[in-house]
Amino acid sequence: MLPSKLQPGDDAPLFALPDGKGDMVSLADSLKHTHVVLVFYRGYW
Repeated sequence: MLPSKLQPGDDAPLFALPDGKGDMVSLADSLKHTHVVLVFYRGYW
């Protein structure tokens, strides 16, 4: 079970989501190539 929220310094759980073109992008694959910054945008484009 995942904790209810992450604390500063915690690793993010691995996940995959569709990008703007509908292609799946996974955190694990992205981390193989570079650092990742997660930004959560609440609202509509």
